[in-house]
Amino acid sequence: MTVNELKEKLNLKVLVEDDLDREVEDCYIGDLLSWVMGRAPADSAWLTVMGNINSIAVATLADVSCIILVENAALDENARAKAEMHGVNILTTEDNSYKVAVELSKLI
Repeated sequence: MTVNELKEKLNLKVLVEDDLDREVEDCYIGDLLSWVMGRAPADSAWLTVMGNINSIAVATLADVSCIILVENAALDENARAKAEMHGVNILTTEDNSYKVAVELSKLI
């Protein structure tokens, strides 16, 4: 499944677009950045409320396919600029992590 297919099927809004054809093979939920950095699988959709510049660094290091900001979590402008610079797809939804993960698990 691609990030674009995930966006369409889960009705997600794109905040930062880089490569929506990137494959999504897994899902990871977490907000403790040091934990996510060492445990999020590459090519996963990372579900979080962390929309700051540090989350972009973690997404890059973990090589996730996208960040999905859940519960309408805000993306700050510094993070948006850094995501655009480093090619990190960022999407958002009003749904919580559990609901998104349940639906995502049916797709991958």
